[in-house]
Amino acid sequence: MPLFFRKRKPSEEARKRLEYQMCLAKEAGADDILDISKCELSEIPFGAFATCKVLQKKVLIVHTNHLTSLLPKSCSLLSLVTIKVLDLHDNQLSALPDDIGQLTALQVLNVERNQLTYLPRSIGNLTQLQTLNVKDNKLKELPDTLGELRSLRTLDISENEIQRLPQLLAHVRTLETLSLDASSMIYPPQEVCSAGTQAIQQFLCKESGLEYYSPSQYLLPVLEQDGADTSRDSPDGPTGRVSREEAEWQNRFSDYEKRKEQKMLEKLEFERRLELGQREHAQLLQQSNNQKDEILQTVKEEQSRLEQGLSEHQRHLDAERQRLQEQLKQTEQNISNRIQRLLQENQRQKKSSEILKSLENERIRMEQLMSITQEETENLRRREIASAMQQMLTESCKNRLIQMAYESQRQSLVQQTCSSMAEMDERFQQILSWQQMDQNKAISQILQESAMQKAAFEALQVKKDLMHRQIRNQEMISEQRWALSSLLRQLLKEKARREEELREILTELEAKSETKQENYWLIQYQRLLNQKPLSLKLQEEGLERQLAALLVDLSAEHYLPLFAHHRISLDTLSRMSPADLAKVGVSEAGLQHEILRRVQELLDAARIQPELLNPPKGEVLGAPEEPTAPEELPESVSPSAPPAELELPTSECVVCLEREAQMIFLNCGHVCCCHQCCQPLRTCPLCRREITQRLRLYHSS
Repeated sequence: MPLFFRKRKPSEEARKRLEYQMCLAKEAGADDILDISKCELSEIPFGAFATCKVLQKKVLIVHTNHLTSLLPKSCSLLSLVTIKVLDLHDNQLSALPDDIGQLTALQVLNVERNQLTYLPRSIGNLTQLQTLNVKDNKLKELPDTLGELRSLRTLDISENEIQRLPQLLAHVRTLETLSLDASSMIYPPQEVCSAGTQAIQQFLCKESGLEYYSPSQYLLPVLEQDGADTSRDSPDGPTGRVSREEAEWQNRFSDYEKRKEQKMLEKLEFERRLELGQREHAQLLQQSNNQKDEILQTVKEEQSRLEQGLSEHQRHLDAERQRLQEQLKQTEQNISNRIQRLLQENQRQKKSSEILKSLENERIRMEQLMSITQEETENLRRREIASAMQQMLTESCKNRLIQMAYESQRQSLVQQTCSSMAEMDERFQQILSWQQMDQNKAISQILQESAMQKAAFEALQVKKDLMHRQIRNQEMISEQRWALSSLLRQLLKEKARREEELREILTELEAKSETKQENYWLIQYQRLLNQKPLSLKLQEEGLERQLAALLVDLSAEHYLPLFAHHRISLDTLSRMSPADLAKVGVSEAGLQHEILRRVQELLDAARIQPELLNPPKGEVLGAPEEPTAPEELPESVSPSAPPAELELPTSECVVCLEREAQMIFLNCGHVCCCHQCCQPLRTCPLCRREITQRLRLYHSS
């Protein structure tokens, strides 16, 4: 809220001034003036309205206050009906009352330096108004009713936001002085406004179609109306009467100033007496405060003594209450123990009676079970029961025989395995001994013949080279096994994660299916059937058949969607480097070089035979091809996989030597046992490393 809307509490000096002026206005023989200016008022007091109404005041001066409204609540404007001069300048008024036209006797209205934004239309009813001062406000326009002010002589609208004058202002024939801001005026034009009041009135009369007359011909009495109605429209008004009345009013104002000075002296005397009374009152108040402090000190000491005695008594009562509470607690504890013992005794009696009753019921039930009724004897089917019993016994005997046969077979297999391993050890030792003998003979012959020495050297070199190749192949196999085991673990984790995602999807689909039609699962199954296979998608995307076959041949078919997404062709690959393939998503370095090498070979062959890159129209990507013999690699190229002679199509279990090896041992990666023989093993039979996990292999047809 802005500052001027707050009610301010007047100071002591302002309050004294208000009281003095109100008292002065009520004294007998006082003049017709009520002056309550500079009293820091936020609203005119009710007593001022009552004084103006009762004492018929004619001049009300309320300037230099904090007024935001002329009329306070529960006050009527009719109380000021006798007022002729109303001075409200230097306040914070935002609007005048809408019924201000009721002040028919008003002759001077001064609202300079306020916050007015408009003038009420009822201001035209102030037919005796001679001076209107609205300087320094926030007015933007003037009401047309200003043209009804037939007695207006002075109008000040400067320092506002007014740009146009009402055309009806031409009917105010008595206007002598008009103050405005000529530079901001639009109507009348600025040059007319700068020429003065007479030029403005002449312009407005011309615009209204009226004839202009000088204001001196329409002068009215300034503050009194003595026969003004008869001479208002007369062209030759009595100017001498006006001068006499002005002199009379000057005398009245001088008398008023003298009386004002006398009243000021009386006010000073009154303030002096009031100050003496206030001093005496302050002394009495000081004495009273001293006596009150002494009484309060005495009462405080007495209260402290009472509080001390009360605290002692309270401590005594607390101790007594604590003792009584302890006794009561002990008594309650004894009573509760006795009640608990009684309840336990009652419970034991109930339990004993229940036990006896249950024993009796059990005896009766056993007698009923043991007794065979006549009806059961008659309905007994002997042959069927006997055959069923015989069948059950036969099955139990068969199961026992099968179990015994399985145990004997298992023991025999274990014994055969042990004996076969012993025989193999004996044969191996015999072979070693024969080899030692042959070696000794060969050494003696080699020492005799230089040709044989040369042949032995060549054989040794070849043997070492073969051993080196075998060791290297074994190392490569072990590395591949380790990579395969790591990949297998990763695939198993991804499989479990994918299964969990599929379960969540199924759960979500099942939740959705509850709110939809009953054929929901049939529709979902049909959607899966309508999905296109990967090969058809790749063909539609334009992936070259030779490139797809090359990736499948290199066991890199999982990169098919990646190559199809980036639309990589053989020609594009011929201009790519391993770094480019790594950016695309091919992370294996060996695979990068192998893809680029094979693509270059394919393009070189296509230059000789162009039909290799243009397959017949009948061929479809993904169709089975006839097996061809593997091409012989040049000697400069080292194979990336173990030689063909080391790969076995199938391997048998090293324990039973009968079934096919189906289990992978982790972390070593060996495949050497079947599903039945791997269960009791804790270490790998080949490398003797501890088995942390077993994975079963399934061969698809």
